[in-house]
Amino acid sequence: MDKIDNAILSELKLGIPLTTQPFNNIASKLGIPQNEVLVRLTKLKQTGVIRRFGATIKPTNIGLLANAVIAWTIPADRVDTVGQYLASFTEITHCYERIPVKNHWEYNLYTVMHAQKRQSIEQMTKTLSETLDIPNYVILYSKRNLKNNKTTKKENKQ
Repeated sequence: MDKIDNAILSELKLGIPLTTQPFNNIASKLGIPQNEVLVRLTKLKQTGVIRRFGATIKPTNIGLLANAVIAWTIPADRVDTVGQYLASFTEITHCYERIPVKNHWEYNLYTVMHAQKRQSIEQMTKTLSETLDIPNYVILYSKRNLKNNKTTKKENKQ
């Protein structure tokens, strides 16, 4: 990696515009051809410096004002199957396993769910619970955005 690679990575941290030539702005800022940016990004990906490109969408910006983590208690022999099933729903953006803390916190599988209203999350969770025959869960609603430490009025009203 050299100074140009570092500069490209710094620019990428600011985001990629939704345009037909998203790397043109970076090339212009750095005074290099767009093709060079693409060649360098390809090399950075091949060497593992960049693992992937992906979009980050803020759920509240697209009308999903109710956000929750649902903590489930799943029998150990069913965690993989149940986790794969839950992860297949578009409303569930994350699904992961954690080791429970005996006599303190019995939940071992977590899903992150987004919807327009809390009622939708509650209904879907209840349906999933009944379908999977997993009655032990808790819904933990987000109250603020920890990434920028702001509480939004819209989130609190849901």
